[in-house]
Amino acid sequence: MNSLSAAHRTLPLNSVVRVTNLKTSSSALLRITDRGPFVNNRIIDLSKAAAMKLDVWRPGTALVKIEVLEAPASLLSGGKWCVQIGGFKDAEDAARLKDKLARRYHTAKILQFTSPVGQEWLRVRVLEDDKLRAEEVMKETQTEAGMFLVRLD
Repeated sequence: MNSLSAAHRTLPLNSVVRVTNLKTSSSALLRITDRGPFVNNRIIDLSKAAAMKLDVWRPGTALVKIEVLEAPASLLSGGKWCVQIGGFKDAEDAARLKDKLARRYHTAKILQFTSPVGQEWLRVRVLEDDKLRAEEVMKETQTEAGMFLVRLD
């Protein structure tokens, strides 16, 4: 929360990015340390310190430019991928969807976990964590829950 860090769904963890607020031209170098945001139409979650440095703390959101300066793995190929589905206020709803997905994707692993604030999430880890297969799973899956392609490494 107090470091210059951010969460991104698809950049490799430990990547270093320059994020620039397009309205104020404030910029900061941030390290990708987490996954997210899991809100539609958002591409990056900033730590509190990063949000303050980029003049995003008060408004809450802003249009930004992201430049990858350093990445520990290829951005375009490889990596370990999954589809994240959720979150669920009711653990039973998460379990029902998990059971449904497990019948359909018997070669994939369905992982259910709880965030530090008690939110239930599901991840469908596809065979060999292949990105193209994860994208296919997203196209094939019908659910009211939000779905996001997530890089695991």
